[in-house]
Amino acid sequence: MIQPRTRLLDLGLREVWRYRDLVMLFVRRDFVSTYKQTILGPIWFFVQPLLTTITYVVVFSGIANLDTGGVPPLAFYLAGVTIWNYFAQALTATSSVFTANAAIFGKVYFPRLTMPLSIVLSNLVRFGIQLGLFLVVWAYFTLTTEAIHPNSALLLTPLLVVLMGGLALGLGMIFSALTTKYRDLAMLLTFGVQLLMYATPVILPLSKLLSLPNPYRWFILANPLNPIVETFRYGFLGTGSFSWAYLGYSLVATVVILLLGTVVFNKVEKSFTDTV
Repeated sequence: MIQPRTRLLDLGLREVWRYRDLVMLFVRRDFVSTYKQTILGPIWFFVQPLLTTITYVVVFSGIANLDTGGVPPLAFYLAGVTIWNYFAQALTATSSVFTANAAIFGKVYFPRLTMPLSIVLSNLVRFGIQLGLFLVVWAYFTLTTEAIHPNSALLLTPLLVVLMGGLALGLGMIFSALTTKYRDLAMLLTFGVQLLMYATPVILPLSKLLSLPNPYRWFILANPLNPIVETFRYGFLGTGSFSWAYLGYSLVATVVILLLGTVVFNKVEKSFTDTV
């Protein structure tokens, strides 16, 4: 269909809504294909965060003796790992949308934005399963110890998940657009996500990160992931801090990054087949 040139801010969301059934098919495909030929299957959704958390408990709490604010280390690290995994996995998968799906993009038309959306949604299903594991551990320590003090901030969990998904989607679309020309960025992103985790209160509380010298402190303050992870842990465990202003900063940053990512993605999708 021949159409006039679209405007820069024409995001095509109405067309994506018309193809919502296709989004659900992509979500089902991603969810089923990931562990289709594995022995443990969906059990890996539980094994992966649990093994990561146990490693952190042994290394950072046992050997390095890092402070967890009086919270049981297993609950402390599992809280950070659960919400961080959603962001990291969604970002990494979204960043390779163009290169990984070049064959299907070149054969049939559908709104390209449906693909990164489906990745974020399929990872949301994984997050829901891993959140269930965290809730079991959280309930156990809440009932057996007095170190955990949940509060009303845990009601913000849906907002925190939306912010995490929005940041992963926006950044993923930007990197996906850039990797059509610069494949090296895919390698750098994998390494960068690992480094970013250490600048986010997954292993250390935010108060410890902010005690670093000035150049690093400003970088940590500018990280929009920090208020999200800190609020998630504060709501369920009662440790750390909560600030509406800081969380508002994450909201603004998410909207800006998401809009920028959508504009860049829609611009590149028209010509990416010439470079992939």
